[in-house]
Amino acid sequence: MSGSEPDQETNRPTSLGIYDRPARASVTEIEIVAAVLSLIWLVVSIVFLVLPGQQQGGFIVAFLAVFMPVAMIWVAALAMRASRVMREESARLQTAIDAIRHSYVTQQQRAASTYEPTVGKKLDEIAETAKKTESALATFSTNRSEPLRGASHVPEATNQTSLALGTPAEEISPPLPTDTFIRALNFPETQNDAEGFDALRLALKDRKAAQLVQASQDVLTLLSQEGIYMDDLRPDMARPEVWRQFAQGARGRTVASLGGIRDRSSLALTAARMKQDPIFRDAAHHFLRRFDHMIVEFEGEASDAELTALGETRTARAFMLVGRVAGTFD
Repeated sequence: MSGSEPDQETNRPTSLGIYDRPARASVTEIEIVAAVLSLIWLVVSIVFLVLPGQQQGGFIVAFLAVFMPVAMIWVAALAMRASRVMREESARLQTAIDAIRHSYVTQQQRAASTYEPTVGKKLDEIAETAKKTESALATFSTNRSEPLRGASHVPEATNQTSLALGTPAEEISPPLPTDTFIRALNFPETQNDAEGFDALRLALKDRKAAQLVQASQDVLTLLSQEGIYMDDLRPDMARPEVWRQFAQGARGRTVASLGGIRDRSSLALTAARMKQDPIFRDAAHHFLRRFDHMIVEFEGEASDAELTALGETRTARAFMLVGRVAGTFD
């Protein structure tokens, strides 16, 4: 069949003509030449055998002399025909492959031209979204339901320069109030939490407080990548005297209640991240050192109520979680 039947659903040809097997004559010139040569040989053999004076051999010798060359002629003819068929099939297959390749390239070009405006629009939307969330990633949110989007208003902490007479700027600036410091360690609740943002700005201007805030921010951001949010944790709160004992150097069972995080999923995810991610591990150990230095200084001036308030902040909860995984309270 030289053509192709149309598909009943699409009303299109199911294949091109080049994919159809070409029709071949049952008898080709190869068979004709072989038949002619065979006939000539038979005639010559018969004439040779029946001529008078020729020595007559046995029946087997005569049979071989007559029919062996004929058989060889036809073997050669069949081999030549098979070779010709293979060449034709190879050419037809190559033509089909070229047609498929051309069709595929054409479809890809059409698809690209069709979806290019849509893809470009999506990329623009992604870029716009990235710009809007860039500042939020700087300060992040620990609340699942209402992400923090006002972080762009929080200035980055910078190293304080020294005055002309060599007096550090933080020594002449007023000390950071305790309640402001505690409020900053809890971070703003929402984008409209003006009090939280004010406390965070003041803390970032204080060199020691800024170091802890930034270390806590890094750890909380990495924990949020694992789906761990401090608002979801409900730790067993330690008494103020336990915080004081820890600040004074006590370890082991005496301060074990500081690791009051009981959420097995959060503990397992944090432990796995600690083992597999060197960046998280370095950030976690840096955060633990900063918090340890802070609590040593904070405990001497803080009241029991202030220590309790400190223990309820998101930073303190992160300390309980990471500290328990790192074995700080062992």
